[in-house]
Amino acid sequence: MKAIGARLARAVNRVARRQGPVLAERYHHHLLRTPREVHRALRYVLLNARKHAGKVRGAVRAVRTLLDPASSARWFDGWKPGRRPSPSAFEAPAGREQPPVARARTWLLSVGWRRYGLLDPADVPG
Repeated sequence: MKAIGARLARAVNRVARRQGPVLAERYHHHLLRTPREVHRALRYVLLNARKHAGKVRGAVRAVRTLLDPASSARWFDGWKPGRRPSPSAFEAPAGREQPPVARARTWLLSVGWRRYGLLDPADVPG
């Protein structure tokens, strides 16, 4: 994020003929240290599109199970049994069969977070 911010700042500053940070305080770094934090982060990242779709359409309950087509939700293997979203749950086709993400290598991300339950694609993060 810092490299992207620096590159963007150089480009914006060059065009605007100015100096200084462009993305000041726009990036928050926090290490996830507990299974609960990882569970909540996964829930937020994978299901956040449902939260925003519900706000736009008025009632969150009326929103069908849509997952962010730009996320790795299609390849996620931590959905509740029988609740794994079908490919039609995505707004746009992924366009590739191979997962564009690496397999989890740490205990927290591969096993630990599951202590707080698998994710339900119909859930809406707070």
